[in-house]
Amino acid sequence: MPNVLVSQTLALSTPLLFAAMGGYASERSGVVNIGLEGLMLTAACAAAVAAPHYGPYAAVAIALAVTVLLSLLHWLATQVYRIDHVISGMAVNLLAAGGTNFVASLANAASSDVPHLPVVGYEGVALGLPFVVFLYVRATRGGLRLVATGADPDKARLAGLVPERVRLAALIATGLFAGLGGTMLVAYTEGFTNDMVAGRGYIALAALVLGGWRPLPTLVACLAFGLMSALRIQYAGGTVLGVSPPSEFWAALPYLATVVALAGLLGRGRVPAGLGKS
Repeated sequence: MPNVLVSQTLALSTPLLFAAMGGYASERSGVVNIGLEGLMLTAACAAAVAAPHYGPYAAVAIALAVTVLLSLLHWLATQVYRIDHVISGMAVNLLAAGGTNFVASLANAASSDVPHLPVVGYEGVALGLPFVVFLYVRATRGGLRLVATGADPDKARLAGLVPERVRLAALIATGLFAGLGGTMLVAYTEGFTNDMVAGRGYIALAALVLGGWRPLPTLVACLAFGLMSALRIQYAGGTVLGVSPPSEFWAALPYLATVVALAGLLGRGRVPAGLGKS
């Protein structure tokens, strides 16, 4: 049972880790991004539609290209046209929900035979990614520019940086990371359904908040959310310490924790001072 619980926790944490690191790249640059849900959903649909025709690896590449384009749409809306970041993020989610439903129905992606994707490789990359991001931010010029832009875009301009360019690179990274999270879902289900992301983008954002917009604490938060989901699978309908919680309790637990985290009730992290500023 413990081994099964650990393996399920890792599997369920993997999409969250990818999406959370995507959110980190975006929000550390100063761009509020609640569109992670839509990016993951788009990637899942694109991978499921493309895989039967082009193979699993080409499907992943296509899915990442599509999510990068969608992420760049968020950059265009917020950095060029100065649309409110939250409104733009919601537009991304709505566009993804409607667009994937339409495309999947045309391609019959729910019942397509999607080739198997490399699940083990995904999990290893996801666990290592926060450490890579941590080192990038601490030890490279690009990482310092990312943090400086998110901390104060006006001072960054005085230092010779162009916040829009830094944020452009950050949003490309967001599209890549969140896209990997979406394709991971297809790797497990080998098909697409309209509700398959099921709030994971928002849970990843909550993990980022709990982690104080820092990569390694965010890793821990993602694993905690993955553990909650694994406990639901293992103990739903069972007895824990002599108590038999209803199945609805286990199903609602990750989402309840998400709401509490986003409300700031589990502690307030160091919000990037320039978050949402032009």
